[in-house]
Amino acid sequence: MLLADLRKSVRDTAVHMVQLGLSRGTSGNLSALDPETSLVAITPSGVPYSGLTRQDIVVVNLEGDLIEGKYQPSSETPMHTAIYRTRKEVRAVVHTHSLYATGFSVVGREIPELTVPMALYGSVPVVPFCLPGSCELADEVVASLGQDGNAVLLQNHGVVCVGSCIEKTLEHALYIEEAAEVGFISSLIGQPMVIPKRYAEVLKQKR
Repeated sequence: MLLADLRKSVRDTAVHMVQLGLSRGTSGNLSALDPETSLVAITPSGVPYSGLTRQDIVVVNLEGDLIEGKYQPSSETPMHTAIYRTRKEVRAVVHTHSLYATGFSVVGREIPELTVPMALYGSVPVVPFCLPGSCELADEVVASLGQDGNAVLLQNHGVVCVGSCIEKTLEHALYIEEAAEVGFISSLIGQPMVIPKRYAEVLKQKR
């Protein structure tokens, strides 16, 4: 994919993220990696997503150095680039501030396999609180994801998902929010039941 097309994809997905209610204002951030050039297209810092153009999407290298763009890259660039440096197969990172999932993070509770989509992806663990934008946060996220994790909750801070393309990674974030909302509602009714592990494993294999 051409870098211009990658920037457009990041821009379009950022707008979609807001339309889905997964982030508000300028919160959250997302990026996509061009594996041929090892350059990352990432949302700018402090710019409302609704008015973004393709040219507003910033380009950085894997060390986080600005390569192209008139804005500063997202304050969470250290986290994004650390993930790409560690997980060579990852092509996209999406960080949302979705309401219900963030609620789970505030009480330090992982989101279990409550729904069929979540059984496909697996439960979502919680990373202990670190200052946003810090190298400490980047290191903790990388450690929690490990070699095959695809999502984590940031305590008091939201969700981070990784994947093979930015559109599918945003879809994963949406399923996480759905499961968190279902978990909240079901806890008001009774004790939520997770999908039995043997069936969850079958679903993961189908994925």
